[in-house]
Amino acid sequence: MKAILIAGTQSGVGKTTVTIGLMAAFRKRGLRVQGFKIGPDFIDPGYHAAVTGIPSRNLDGWMLSKEVNRALFCKSAGEADITIIEGAMGLFDGFGTTEEGSAAQMAKWLGVPVVLVVDAKGMSRSVGATLLGYENFDSELRLRGVIFNRVGSASHVDLLRAASADRSKIEIVGAVPREPKLALPERHLGLLQAEETLSAGFIDLLATLIEEGIDLDRLLRIASECRSVPAPKKGSTRSGEKVRIGIARDAAFSFYYQDNLDLLEEQGAEIVEFSPVQDAALPPSIQGLYFGGGYPELYAERLSKNTNLINEIREKSEAGLPIYAECGGLIYLTEGVIDRQGDFYPLVGLFPMKARMLKKRKALGYVEIKLKEDCLLGKAGETARGHEFHYSELTEAPQGQSNIRSVYEAKPRKEGGPPPSGFQYKNALASYVHLHFRSNPALTENFLAAVTRLSCY
Repeated sequence: MKAILIAGTQSGVGKTTVTIGLMAAFRKRGLRVQGFKIGPDFIDPGYHAAVTGIPSRNLDGWMLSKEVNRALFCKSAGEADITIIEGAMGLFDGFGTTEEGSAAQMAKWLGVPVVLVVDAKGMSRSVGATLLGYENFDSELRLRGVIFNRVGSASHVDLLRAASADRSKIEIVGAVPREPKLALPERHLGLLQAEETLSAGFIDLLATLIEEGIDLDRLLRIASECRSVPAPKKGSTRSGEKVRIGIARDAAFSFYYQDNLDLLEEQGAEIVEFSPVQDAALPPSIQGLYFGGGYPELYAERLSKNTNLINEIREKSEAGLPIYAECGGLIYLTEGVIDRQGDFYPLVGLFPMKARMLKKRKALGYVEIKLKEDCLLGKAGETARGHEFHYSELTEAPQGQSNIRSVYEAKPRKEGGPPPSGFQYKNALASYVHLHFRSNPALTENFLAAVTRLSCY
């Protein structure tokens, strides 16, 4: 297999821009490019998929074991001409002062060579010190190349090369010029989504600058040093009658781990997508619903005005339809959302709380949950790992709401974060936590079994 990991010295150095530029450039050569993102990020994989035409996947050293990460990587990378993995934060940044969850850890787990992105704006000889430090920090890591980003001119590149040659053995594979048109706009949860910002003109410009400034042939040779072995092919889905699961997917709901959806299909689900923003009704013969995260607050008015769909979801939930929701999906199932201007938009109303948008981040970090009682995801005592990231909070439920139960015992991975709870009403389960189902594949098996059992609602 051919694979490289694009890492950065820190967040904000341009890893995503360089990654999708390389993907676009290799696509222009006719190569099948597989993308991966390290960490729980949903937005960057969307950029990868938009450029490559293939779903990008998440790798995570905390939510998933080494064996699971290797299996997921090898399965998809083995089908590609080149695989490009985008790191998270800085190369060595993990949980606390450990490498747990870091790009460096993943590179060693997978046997993948690393190419470092350095923001060279305002740097010359100091880049030698930077590369020398990264080169010597971890002798087990194969740091094979460097790409200078945001360079000012050809002479600037010459200075960087000279400074690097004096101090470091890391090979310089190219440079990307400082170009304001390449800046990717952001909002409170990170970058804007790919469909909002990745035009054909942007991708063409980025691919051209990458082709002009980076030695793609050299990168392919570095990628051929990958030491992972493709996993044996296995049957992709379980045979038998399918369980029809409606997946909310549109501009408001787009945060899903691709491997969550794959695992559902492997275990017998037929995934049927629908849009809470646009569709006036649920797809026919739906046996269960899955609402992922996203930006429902940005589409609150349109979601609120889609009363036909809201009423159908509420009526079917009251009749027993199984529903699982995460983060933005939780917001959608509350009484409504209060935006930052104080305007209220009523929504489905299964849970007697409101979601209030905040100016500051409410929670960010890994979370491990343990089921306190039986629910859609399994029996009491089952555990799973996930992540939460949100700028909203729930108002308190009115007194006397004994039909709403908290079924998660949650331990934040990062100390000091508010412990989220899984709320259950009838057969609806919702939480701020984005669970990675492959942290405990029994979750999807339990969910589909519950949907099958309850499908006579």
